[in-house]
Amino acid sequence: MADFEFLENPLSKKWVILAPHRALRPDVAKGSEPICPFCVGREKEEKELYRVGGEFPDANWKLRVIPNKFPFAPIHEIIIHSPDHHKNFGELTLDQTEIILNTYRQRYNTHSKAGQVYIFHNRGEAGGESLPHPHTQLAVVPYEVKMDIPRLASDGDLPNVTRGQLNQETKHFVIFCPRSSQWPDEIWISPKKRGRAFGEADNDEIKGISFILSRLTQILNLRHCCDFSFNFYIYPGGDWYMRIIPRLKVLGGFEIGTGIFVNTQDPQETIMFVKEHFEKPDEEKIKATHQANYKRRV
Repeated sequence: MADFEFLENPLSKKWVILAPHRALRPDVAKGSEPICPFCVGREKEEKELYRVGGEFPDANWKLRVIPNKFPFAPIHEIIIHSPDHHKNFGELTLDQTEIILNTYRQRYNTHSKAGQVYIFHNRGEAGGESLPHPHTQLAVVPYEVKMDIPRLASDGDLPNVTRGQLNQETKHFVIFCPRSSQWPDEIWISPKKRGRAFGEADNDEIKGISFILSRLTQILNLRHCCDFSFNFYIYPGGDWYMRIIPRLKVLGGFEIGTGIFVNTQDPQETIMFVKEHFEKPDEEKIKATHQANYKRRV
């Protein structure tokens, strides 16, 4: 049997991926974490697809991309954020975060004609992270497989998308929390220049969203006083956006069975907290949070 198989439910028309091979992957949540395969010194053990810094196989690298050993798609890659086993968004330098986002764009454009390029990040046990060294995954899903992902509203200018809501704006982006948010404290980031795929983002937008991602991670860490679990993804088609989803609840039977989410957090309160800390962050609190998170990890 192949490592994975795409299957469509003939009644609901929804797709699932059968991938029993992935049950063999190491998972820190199950106590099966190996010596970290993403750390410096392991470069020769995996085929390398892309890197920033140095030349293969030396250890002088800033970022590496390798194949996922337990794929669930025809193209499935791991983007290793940095040599640092502990630092993630909000703790890495802005230059390093920009390298990561630039790599997202580079890998997106590398595979954009092969299928639907879905870039996603899992952080923490509740976020589905199996290995703790910060990394992002890229999966290319065949065009015929329909992914149930919300789109941005398409009627009119961006302010109409979030009519009646508070926003935080930067030069190139609008940050907002939809009234219909499914998860507590979920945050959406949309470029002001609409109607393009992520691969068409320009350098100023990559720099801008790198800063936003770093700052929002810091803000959410402050809000939850811990190294919180979260996911984010980049919409895999035209009219791209990024959606950050803190994993602050466990889905219950009603939500799993009906597909109707119960959100216990007012999105207006979330965006008000973001606005309060976005322009003038409390650097001392952020530093203290980083230190506490580091102690917790080691």
